Amino acid sequence: MAARKIVEGVYWVGAVDWDRRIFDEVIPLPDGTSYNSYLVKGSEKIALIDTVDPTKTNELIGNLKEVGVKKIDYIIANHAEQDHSGSIPEMLKRHPEAKVVTNEKCRGMLIDLLHVPAEKFIVVENHGTLSLGDKTLEFILAPWVHWPETMFTYIKEDKILFTCDLFGSHLATSDLYAKDESKVLEAAKLYYATIMMPFKTLIRNHIKTIDSIDVQIIAPSHGPLYDKPQFILNAHREWASDKVENAVVIPYVSMHASTHAMVCHLSDALTKRGVKVYQFNLMKTDAGKLAVASMDAATIVIATPTFLGGPHPTVAYAAMLLNALKPKTKYVAVINSYGWASKTPEQIAALTPAINAENIGAVSVKGHPTEKDYAALDALSDTIARKHREAEIVN
Repeated sequence: MAARKIVEGVYWVGAVDWDRRIFDEVIPLPDGTSYNSYLVKGSEKIALIDTVDPTKTNELIGNLKEVGVKKIDYIIANHAEQDHSGSIPEMLKRHPEAKVVTNEKCRGMLIDLLHVPAEKFIVVENHGTLSLGDKTLEFILAPWVHWPETMFTYIKEDKILFTCDLFGSHLATSDLYAKDESKVLEAAKLYYATIMMPFKTLIRNHIKTIDSIDVQIIAPSHGPLYDKPQFILNAHREWASDKVENAVVIPYVSMHASTHAMVCHLSDALTKRGVKVYQFNLMKTDAGKLAVASMDAATIVIATPTFLGGPHPTVAYAAMLLNALKPKTKYVAVINSYGWASKTPEQIAALTPAINAENIGAVSVKGHPTEKDYAALDALSDTIARKHREAEIVN
């Protein structure tokens, strides 16, 4: 993708990865992604804000040539993860005069991850500034969105805020700005659910910081830019809030139809009680869809057959993933089938200690469910519906 002008002296010079389909070997990328790098030409100095994934270094080099760059004075590193920092070593080879500008924590990580020489750094503090002549860069520390060293860069004169991973979307598009808002919102929600959800409290604080700044454009490091900043800010306000939906997410695996029969009965019982259900057969559903549904659901019910005394391995993986993502769900339960013995509910509880939710019990069935077992599932549905009503969780 060719370089594009944002405002006078500021250019997008990154790369679009149309074909990438998985990130961190976990996160599905149904629509590819981009690695956004930005060039800022001041009257006296030139800065490159973030680079690109090392697989796309040549595209970054080509875009820099296109905008006539022969010298780079500063490389701003907002985040040490390699999809943004991975081209720094090559940039330093081509521009040996350049200094890497970042905070102390990011400096240490870049030394460890990329072996950038220690003498190549300029370390900045929170709200530190760097003059490029007629443009001034301000650095705002924003830890844990989603690594501890992340920061934002703000061009005061142009009112552009470069937020690295925060407000990003894994979306390959030729649009510079978020024009198709429904498509961008879908991609941004998937991005939030799989990367940012564990940091919702911190995100609320970072949004308060951004609200105190005059921001005309938000420029993340993945996906399109936002020339209507409130669009993506308001979406994140809602996602990071404590508000939940009158819904139940049921991730499950069924080996010999018993668990599937339990899941179907529970889903019908909940629906009759006015509770929305999201059902996920983990053998067919990707992790991203499960993460998005779990963002706002008031209850999660994990359903599994017994496999060698415990949960099915795929269910155990899903439980560990949900534990890592820390959804804001209020209630959790387990339903499981077994042949002769099972410690499944206890093991799932041990896999999900970080989910700060009330455990409302388990329904364990020996063999195929009987009428007595279906009655127990009805009772669980009653409990869930009652809990939602008492907490004033409504659709």
